[in-house]
Amino acid sequence: MISKALDIYFPKLAQMPELKENLISISSFVEVKAGTVILKQGEYIKVIPLLISGLAKVFKEESVNGNEVLLYYIKPGESCVMSVTTLIRQQKSHVKAVIEEDSNVVLIPADKALKIAKKYSKWNEFFYDLFNLKFEELLNVIEILTFSNKDARLLEYLKKESQLKNTVTLQTTHQQIAYDLGSSREVISRLLKKLESEGIVKLGQGSISLL
Repeated sequence: MISKALDIYFPKLAQMPELKENLISISSFVEVKAGTVILKQGEYIKVIPLLISGLAKVFKEESVNGNEVLLYYIKPGESCVMSVTTLIRQQKSHVKAVIEEDSNVVLIPADKALKIAKKYSKWNEFFYDLFNLKFEELLNVIEILTFSNKDARLLEYLKKESQLKNTVTLQTTHQQIAYDLGSSREVISRLLKKLESEGIVKLGQGSISLL
């Protein structure tokens, strides 16, 4: 199962037979339920996840008030770049990763991942490419947080969620959106009603549709 998953979702890692066999020998294939925290902020990295299906989100928790801000998504064929950089530095994690949808994940023990990184350039190339991709997403988040008004930030979030989940109707709550954006439910509810009055979204019971 791991072999096929690597072939389909991580072809760069699978194209070197020796690296692929090594990954298969040290990895485990697990099913992870939505809501599971796979990486806790303030803890040392225990595993490196390779997402096969589903969706995960990476957050930064503010030390002052405990609010969390969504940094980027982990999609099938990706991993958590922050986990890898933190592992290399032997530091505690600065972020938190949560499974958004029921997912299949290949887990690689942290100590084994370090040995892989020292031995195979393809492993490092994969994460360099992924880091560049996520860096662009982080720049977008910074731009939205710094220069955009709250309406634009919320709409950008809704569009991203719609794109990733391949649906125009999101099954979510005002509280969940507030959690992702580091805001309050009251503020999000007010902004959503404003977007609805402008004909941009339609609000339902536990759902939001983009028009």
